Amino acid sequence: MVDAALKPESDYRPSEDEPFMNERQRDYFRKKLIKWKQDIIRESTETLNTLQADVDAHPDIADRASSETDRSIELRARDRQRKLISKIDAAISRIDDGSYGFCEETGEPISLRRLDARPIATLSIEAQERHERREKIYRDD
Repeated sequence: MVDAALKPESDYRPSEDEPFMNERQRDYFRKKLIKWKQDIIRESTETLNTLQADVDAHPDIADRASSETDRSIELRARDRQRKLISKIDAAISRIDDGSYGFCEETGEPISLRRLDARPIATLSIEAQERHERREKIYRDD
């Protein structure tokens, strides 16, 4: 259940027509990030409960192997989500210190559309594309 105080205003969407990262926008993104984190934690708890309940000994070796593969995939997914939670926490910290919404590379504002789609973004689209191109060049060597 989502706390009403954490639920983003359903009719509010940050707009280019208002001052960038004003209090209302910061509040919108903070609530969005907190809700996302709560959803991840809830899903993780459900997964752990399922994994603990599925500890049954499988008499068939193929069933056991399948179960172990499923377990491994779930645990890798949960590890990615654990890393995502730390990125969400970092984004909330940036909201608190006033640096949220600004590109770490250029200092320019990150577009509201990008932040709405990826609220943990730390780079503008242009900076992200440059970063990915550099990564690809070094990876291809």
